Amino acid sequence: MKQLKPKLWTKDFIILSLVNFFLIFVYLLLNATIALYALKEFNATTGQAGLVAGIFIIGALAGRLVTGGIVARIEYKRLLVIGLIFFTLTILLYLVDYGLTFFIISRFLNGITLGIATTVIGTLVVLAIPASKRGEGIGYFAVSTAMATGLGPFVGLYMAQHTEFDMIFIFCLLLGMVSTVIGFFVSVPKIEKAEMKQEGKSFKLSDFIEPKALPISFIVFIMTFCFSSVLSYINLYAIELELVDTASFFFIVYTVTVLISRPFTGRLMDSIGPNYVMYPAFFVFGAGMLLLGTASSAVTLLIAAALIGFGFGNISSISQTIAVTVAAPHRMGLATATFFIFFDIGNGFGPSLLGLVIPITGYPVMYMILGIAVIATSFLYYLLYGKKEKVDPRSLMDGKE
Repeated sequence: MKQLKPKLWTKDFIILSLVNFFLIFVYLLLNATIALYALKEFNATTGQAGLVAGIFIIGALAGRLVTGGIVARIEYKRLLVIGLIFFTLTILLYLVDYGLTFFIISRFLNGITLGIATTVIGTLVVLAIPASKRGEGIGYFAVSTAMATGLGPFVGLYMAQHTEFDMIFIFCLLLGMVSTVIGFFVSVPKIEKAEMKQEGKSFKLSDFIEPKALPISFIVFIMTFCFSSVLSYINLYAIELELVDTASFFFIVYTVTVLISRPFTGRLMDSIGPNYVMYPAFFVFGAGMLLLGTASSAVTLLIAAALIGFGFGNISSISQTIAVTVAAPHRMGLATATFFIFFDIGNGFGPSLLGLVIPITGYPVMYMILGIAVIATSFLYYLLYGKKEKVDPRSLMDGKE
């Protein structure tokens, strides 16, 4: 009798991918327009507008820490629904005008709810994926983030030019409501409650983070720090190169490369292990950054975008797979929270620190230095994780040697 292959495209996997897309889409749509809104509606200074944009990331970090602390005590579905409901309600606060301070507080609260919801979604999607297809599944799931990364800012900037800001907030509110409604239909597998309760008795650092996920999370911190230079400064760099028109296609090429490569690299990880994807990805990402630093034409800029998309796009998804694989099943929520905390720290603080470096080095030298740093991180990856990866990853996922 033929053994049935484990299904990847289940109802839960599709719902979670869709909700993730909506949440990241709303976040990036607002992120692309919110500083402009603060400047126009509240006559904010540039510094205040930067705070309006940046406070969201601080909120998201707080939300992930909160999730890490309570995920062992509250059912995943209940926590997801709470996160989605409050995410929607905090978008509603944007439509209430009580001044700039109230708006900043609303952004912070909205960030907390996004941190909670996306951390729970990241955990649930791992539980919904068959162990033997975990790399492939997280690769497909990460496509929802990649698509939101490409479409969110584009739609946000388009709406900012053609409609009122209230319409942007109402549009985001509707997407939040849709996410909440479909989130109710997610089925959650049972986790060993005895183990969960046992770990919740006394306060300790491991109640908030997963120590086993720290090595790969630190690698991700370095990668997102380097990648934040692209997210934040590619437009300014393109102006310097007189390639502004090309810059608008940069993230389209990046997104397309991610969409094409992630499913393939996910299957490769499942069959022969993460090292066979990670090491090439470090060198391709580094090469993309080095090429970006020497770019002088539209062609080289777009080739750099493709290399960065293949490199960083796959490092982020494979690293997430590793983070949850090394954790015990009942601690996958903490592992997911740990991974995203480091992801957000690199992404959030990178632009500020690199902004201090740019006046000294200029954009080309900064990108070349970061390219070298990315390649050098492959050796750190070897020391922290790569050299230990000596068995079939599927046996690790199944909890067997």
